[in-house]
Order: sequence, then structure tokens, then C-alpha cells
Amino acid sequence: MTDLEATLRPDHGQPARTIVLVEPDGWDDWLTRQPQRIRAAIAAHRVAGKAGTTAILPGEEAEDWSALAIATPDDMLWPLAKLAETLPADTYRLAGREPGMAAFGWALAQHRFARYRGRDDDRGPRVLLTGEPVRIAQVLRLVAATASVRDFVDTGAADLGPAELEGAAEALATAHGADIVVTRGDALRLSFPMVHIVGQAAASGREPRMIELFWGDLAHPRVAIVGKGVCFDSGGLDIKSSAGMRLMKKDMGGAAHALALAGLVMDAALPVRLHLLIPAVENAISGNAFRPGDVLPSRLGPTVENTNTDAEGRLVLADALARAAEEVPELILDFATLTGAARVALGPDLPAAFANDDRLAAELLAAGEEVGDPLWRLPLWRGYEDMLKSDVADLVNAPDSGFAGAVTAALFLQRFVPADIAWAHLDTFAWRPVARPGRPKGGEAYGLRASFRLLEARYGQRS
Repeated sequence: MTDLEATLRPDHGQPARTIVLVEPDGWDDWLTRQPQRIRAAIAAHRVAGKAGTTAILPGEEAEDWSALAIATPDDMLWPLAKLAETLPADTYRLAGREPGMAAFGWALAQHRFARYRGRDDDRGPRVLLTGEPVRIAQVLRLVAATASVRDFVDTGAADLGPAELEGAAEALATAHGADIVVTRGDALRLSFPMVHIVGQAAASGREPRMIELFWGDLAHPRVAIVGKGVCFDSGGLDIKSSAGMRLMKKDMGGAAHALALAGLVMDAALPVRLHLLIPAVENAISGNAFRPGDVLPSRLGPTVENTNTDAEGRLVLADALARAAEEVPELILDFATLTGAARVALGPDLPAAFANDDRLAAELLAAGEEVGDPLWRLPLWRGYEDMLKSDVADLVNAPDSGFAGAVTAALFLQRFVPADIAWAHLDTFAWRPVARPGRPKGGEAYGLRASFRLLEARYGQRS
């Protein structure tokens, strides 16, 4: 596997092949100024100046070729990633400008999930030179965090259960001198009853647990990051179809995002008191699986009538959010592969973002635009709260109507977050169904860079 740290190097004027960036609006003018050999190659490959297009440009000698990327300086991220995927191992320099955030796409494009493959891409690194050496480490941290989300999500559920999520959190704690607390068994049943009930049908060795990590100075602002850790979701007794179950190894994508974001916070030494929470379960089927119609107690106190065992993610998140709020953080961020309704509304590329604070929502969306990791805000529409009413309990976990599924799920979670704590909920797909440059089909991080940029903007200046 390519060493991702080797994909970016400081530019000290060393020999390198050139990457020429041409803006779409200037394509015709650029082309008229090129020698005949380049115009002939462009015509032969039918390059028409469309943004995102790449090509090889011949030199005067066969070994003197260079690469072409058609993009605007503000939109180089994925065109450069496309080149990094296709070019041979060598050293490259972007002519006349710095790559900036496009260096992220260049390095990430060389990541491959190879755990189950007999052979891997052995071309070696495609190295991009940059005159911003301080930025290299920052970019590579983002690349590593994104790659970790992809690797977690792509790993089969047989190899990634609650115990493995616990192991990942322990490794993170060890690396950064953090404290970790894991609640299991009878203690889980008493302290986090909905986490226990959702995961109680899992096989031995895959028992449910609540994983908590604490890091940072107690005097610093408190920030909680919560990630849904459903390591496989059969749907429970409301069993999914075969097609619906096919990708449910990715149902711990929220936990993967939370672990990666916590790692970024600690790597950057942001001056916060970090609280990471991962309710880790498998929603399995056995004689003791929870049932439709069961009434569940919660950590916070409200009882929940279970109307759908396949709406389990919000149950475990509710207990985790209640626990996070007990520490009185000034900010809670949660990540969850929560609803198909969000995907129907926004597709795979846009996480649905909900927030109980308009300033937080604006900052989060602006951060996403800044780093090319977009989000879309959906409303916590109070008019739909009646859909959560139960005849026998304080609320239901899933309304029968089927309307506004992403909104009602977020409204359910909001019941477990105090109104005076700023909270954002990201309903993310964590999966890319179609490959694109720098973004292979499979596990994907959506909203990770946006969330980290938000935290940097809020807390970085206090360093």
C-alpha cells in the first residue's frame, strides 16, 4: 500500500514533472498559444476544455511529458486527485501556484482499502511538491482521518464488532494520553438501558457497551462528540430485506466519524475538554431480541414505545446524548447513519445537518463550504413533534406515518438534549455508491472535515 505520508513533500527546487493548470474560461486562449505537438495531442484525445478533464502533454522529447488539469484555482481538489490516481510514480509540481487544499485530494486519491485483497496498488507514491511545508502535516492528518473512516466502514462486520470499536478507542486514548471508560453488562443495563436492550440479542463476544473517552484540561470548554456504533443492523425482529441488509456493515459509520474527529482534535491539541461517546451494539435477532411494542426505559427518564426495531440507532444515541449532556458541554456534535429518508431527500453526498442553534448551523455550513465538504441543513420542525406521541409511553421511536423520517428522527434525539446546549446532528450515509476521482466506491467520510474546521475556528484561536 502507498505510504500516504510520502505523497506530499516540501518544494526545495528538486527535479519534478510539471502539472499545468488551465482554467476553463481561458482554455481557447491557452490552446492557441501551444506548439503543434500539444494541439495535435489535445485533438487526438478530444480534450475540449471541460472542468475536471485531465490529459498528458507531450514534450519535445518522449521523456519530457507533463500533465494537464482543467480546473479553476478554487476547484482543483478532485481534478488533482484524478491525476494522482492515473499518473505513474514520480515527483510532480503544479506550475505557477501552490496546491493548497488540492493537496488533500492528491494524497487521499492514493489510499486503498486492501485488507481483503491478495494484491495491492504497488506503483509507489505519486509525490506532489509544495512550498507550504507547515501545511503538509495538517493536510496529511486530514487524509489519515478520512482514510480511517473509509477503512472502518469498508471492514466486514465479522471483523468489526463492539469489541473492535472499543479497541480502536483504547488505541486512540493510549496515543494521546486520554482516559477511557467502558460500561458493559449489568452496569450497562442500569446506566444505559436502551443501549443494553438494543444490543442484548448479540452473540457472545459481541455484547453491547458504552465507550467513553475523556481528554484535555478540565478548565477548557467542554465539547462532546457522539457516534452511532451499530456494527451490524439486521433490522432486528422488523428484519430488513436481503438488499436492505447488504451494506449494514456501514451502520457504525457515525462511530467511525466520531473516532476520526476526536483524533483530529487531539492531534491538533485544540484547547477543549473532549468527551467522546460511542454506544457500540449489534442489532441482532435471537430469542431475547427486543420486540415491537416493548416500552423501553431511557437514561434520561422518558419511556419509549418501540414501534420499529429497525429504528434502533436513535435509541442508542438518545442514551449517549443524555450522558453527554450531564457533563454540561458548550457543544455536542453527533454523527449517525440514521435514516434512509435523509438519503432520499439529499442523496449520498450531502449529510443532513440539524441544529438547535442558528449560529452553530451557520458556522457548520460555512465550514463545509470552506473546505469542500458540504452539508445541507434540514429543520427541527416543531410541527411534527405530535408524530412522536405514544398511547402508552412518553414517546415513540418511529412514527407510523412514514412522513419526514429524517426530521422526526432528529426531533426524537432533540428530546434528550437540553435546550441550552448547542447541538448539531449529522445524518450521514458514510458510503459512496459510485466511484469518482479520489473517492472510490465504498466507505466515505461526509461532514468530517467540515466539523473539524468548525472546531478549529471556534477553539483554535484560543491556543
